[in-house]
Amino acid sequence: MFSYGIFIGIAILLIFVQRNSIKGGYRYASQASAPLKTFLLPVPQQYRDILLKYFPYYQRLSKNDRGKFELKVCNFIYGKQFIPRNIDQVTIEAKVLIAASAVQLTFGLPHVYLRHFSRILVYPNNYYSGITKRFHKGEVNPRFRIIVLSWQAFVDGYIDQTDSVNLGLHEMAHALRLENLLREKGTRYIKDADLAEFDRWGMRVCSEGQTFFRPYACVNAHEFFSVAVENFFERPTEFQRELPELYRILSRMLNQDPLQSR
Repeated sequence: MFSYGIFIGIAILLIFVQRNSIKGGYRYASQASAPLKTFLLPVPQQYRDILLKYFPYYQRLSKNDRGKFELKVCNFIYGKQFIPRNIDQVTIEAKVLIAASAVQLTFGLPHVYLRHFSRILVYPNNYYSGITKRFHKGEVNPRFRIIVLSWQAFVDGYIDQTDSVNLGLHEMAHALRLENLLREKGTRYIKDADLAEFDRWGMRVCSEGQTFFRPYACVNAHEFFSVAVENFFERPTEFQRELPELYRILSRMLNQDPLQSR
């Protein structure tokens, strides 16, 4: 009887493992097929309508660049699993706008889709982290391949586009830098020399008691990069005037210049 119970237990365990393996395989297949789906499927008109209504960066693009932007948005959405937390579902509107924030950051980097991060967790508001024992608006975890966002904080970041506080851009910048570092040398999106030069300037700016960026920028190099990205897109004129060399380096790293589209 005892051995029969062990047999049943092992059988249940094997079924559980197989089931999860199949689920994982489906998720991987879906993510791997994102480029093909982007190529074969038409861009949903609903995506365009959302971008035209809510996303100024997209609105300022030429017709040709809008088409490229739409395809990158589709590729991003097809390649991610959007997971609701404390909400019933992640809406189409939320998926499109979250994807658009990533595409805004990487638009000058045509082959970058932040593929290392396969899951986007969306909370309605700030959420409590059992790890840090604090409430958060967002975070990026490369170990678990996730990007976590508070939807309310995300929306607030795009409602006011002059305060240089934009959760979407901030967390996507973390994801870009981390994914870049995870890649082998010679295949990185951002050149090591450019990133090293940017970090040197960041240390210099912080050591001189900078007042252009909010103080949080000087917590570490990763936060400095993300805060600089927020300012790059929301206050490019002031950024270029106050820190022209740093602005030039960041523009080269991202292969775009917001001042050229204004």
